[in-house]
Amino acid sequence: MLVQSSFVTLALVFCAAASPVAEGSGTIIPFQKRNGFVKEDGWFDHDRAVQQVVRDRNKHRNNLMNLERNEGSHAFNELTPIQGAHIRPVANYSAMYKAGNDKRQAESLTDEGGDQYWAGNIAIGTPGQTFLIDFDTGSADLWVPSVNCTSSYCSKKHKYNPASSSTEARKSGSFSIQYGDGSTVSGPVYTDSVSVAGVSVKNQYFSPVSTLSSMFGTQADDGILGMAFPAISNLRQSPFFNTAKTQGAVKTGVFGFKLAKSGSELYLGGTDSSQYSGSIEYHSVTGSGFWQIANAKLYIGTKTIESGIQTIIDSGTTIIYGPPSQVQAFYKNIPGSKLYDSANGFYSYPCNSAPSNVGFNWGGKTWTISASNFNFGQVSSTQCIGAIAGQDLGLGSNTWLLGDSFMKNVYSVFSFDKNSVGFATLR
Repeated sequence: MLVQSSFVTLALVFCAAASPVAEGSGTIIPFQKRNGFVKEDGWFDHDRAVQQVVRDRNKHRNNLMNLERNEGSHAFNELTPIQGAHIRPVANYSAMYKAGNDKRQAESLTDEGGDQYWAGNIAIGTPGQTFLIDFDTGSADLWVPSVNCTSSYCSKKHKYNPASSSTEARKSGSFSIQYGDGSTVSGPVYTDSVSVAGVSVKNQYFSPVSTLSSMFGTQADDGILGMAFPAISNLRQSPFFNTAKTQGAVKTGVFGFKLAKSGSELYLGGTDSSQYSGSIEYHSVTGSGFWQIANAKLYIGTKTIESGIQTIIDSGTTIIYGPPSQVQAFYKNIPGSKLYDSANGFYSYPCNSAPSNVGFNWGGKTWTISASNFNFGQVSSTQCIGAIAGQDLGLGSNTWLLGDSFMKNVYSVFSFDKNSVGFATLR
């Protein structure tokens, strides 16, 4: 366990303002819920789930384009850990939603309830301008809306005004991510001071975006702070946490996530031992851009479903994605399961016999997914949607992406110092 007096904690608490941590110099900031895939009546929100699939496909399309540009074409040759990676066409929401509906019976759905996502306040500029940010281990750039964004999707967002900051600097170049609804997240490039719960850096590269995709218009958060490696940065610059380590704002290049319905936190500069028991099981990162660890096995109970798979740990999505053929093989081992939406890779299974022993193993403990975290909601009186979806994200023919539905079951540690990802048992 690492202990430093400068550790900083970001935690999910249902209060109106930040309050001090009992020990150290960290502070707790409130996180907020996001609408998820389970509606208030327990039914599956198919529309929102397809939006997430489109968003994730296009996010990782952009990541792979950045990786190829930043690292060179060798990033995709057969010797790399992401064998079979390829840049897919832009995913189109209208086409994917229509295709999914054409192949199933329409269901009458009501207002959504909420899953969780993990966002907290940050400040940009001098004096600080506050934004609610989604902390994303599956990307590597910081962006927030700009005062120049006149789209209706920006109307309820906090907006960055460079004229109000004494430390801003406009840089050359531009930032852009394309989405399948025909819109983009794009804007100019700036540097400015950025502070996250007391961790403050100078001259951080980011984009105050002037156009915002509809994919983000309904979300409570204002923007995204990427926490992956610089190799997938669209800005081709150091992400915030790497800058913090370089400038000495944190002593150790380690951060930890606890994601849960209550007491969730992001811990910057180490790990919070009060949130987990036992030791942390570390596994070396493979590749140069993602929090990717190799040689995983997928289990249902004691039965090995897949072995030798690559896995990417991504806090920026709720879904667990696997190659379509491997996901199909997985659900064949769950009695009563069937394909629900072939375009987006969702499967249903009998609600009254939800699997509680699905797990991933990297050579140590098998880290299981609870039945509640596996359930994305009902689609009939007897069938529910599983958290594992079959989708080609372009990340490779043997690569799985593990989102929050996995991370909610473990304490997750990301170490730049050890170039590794670790897991520990939640208290």
